[in-house]
Amino acid sequence: MRAYSAFVVWVICALFPVRAQDQPPAAPPIAPIPPTLENTGKPLLLPFQCTMDDIQWAGLSCSEDEPCPLYLELSAVTSVGDKFFAAGNIHFSSVTLYSVLLGSEDAGHTWRELHERIRGAGLDHLQFLDAETGWAGGEQLSPLPRDPFLLLTTDGGKTWRQQSILSDSAENHFGFILQFFFSDKESGSLVIDHGQGTEVGRYGLYESPNAGDTWVIKEESTKPLVIKNAPLASGDWRVRADAASKSFHLEHRQGERWISKTAFAVNLGVCKPPQ
Repeated sequence: MRAYSAFVVWVICALFPVRAQDQPPAAPPIAPIPPTLENTGKPLLLPFQCTMDDIQWAGLSCSEDEPCPLYLELSAVTSVGDKFFAAGNIHFSSVTLYSVLLGSEDAGHTWRELHERIRGAGLDHLQFLDAETGWAGGEQLSPLPRDPFLLLTTDGGKTWRQQSILSDSAENHFGFILQFFFSDKESGSLVIDHGQGTEVGRYGLYESPNAGDTWVIKEESTKPLVIKNAPLASGDWRVRADAASKSFHLEHRQGERWISKTAFAVNLGVCKPPQ
């Protein structure tokens, strides 16, 4: 009887195979949750584990006897209420390894990384219009500054979308962002320094009508260009390198004083082949 039942099941499966679309979809992989760094008054140490792939990509000779020192550099900081944001990169002495985007939702008491690290890139500009909408600006830095881009968030930093600035048809992809400013959620302007040796103009002024999804060049010049009516970026914030503590301090202006809200250690350890 059991043999007969098994035979019936086999016949049914052979005649009526289960279609792939009838199977429940596979669950997407769960992204690892970035570690939370707690501000105890001492410089925070950003976790970083170097891999052999990092060493090979950077073209360095890091060994057990002569490991390669790793450093954090922070270039921009801003805030919206109790939400703090900081941007920069992780680098060797001569090669930029990854971009870094950090955020705090509790006025600097705890921090975590908000976006996956982008290899060979650095972030050096930040702007938030409100508690939900903001941009981080950067470019690829290895071996030379090129392909500038923006990261856009519309949910207060929980998720970010990368936006290219120069189209695939652009003749010159080299350069870095000197300044960008959004007057509202859709209208943005930015200035790119394309570097020396540019045939038409070293500096380009670009404008976007759609929150940074597309950009059109409006002006080129051999002299530096400035976005009109753009306020000083994060005028109440600054990043200060402190030699004594070997850290970057994120400082907020209070009257005539600058108050350190958080500090991040510069030295991230060393990179060497895994054992």
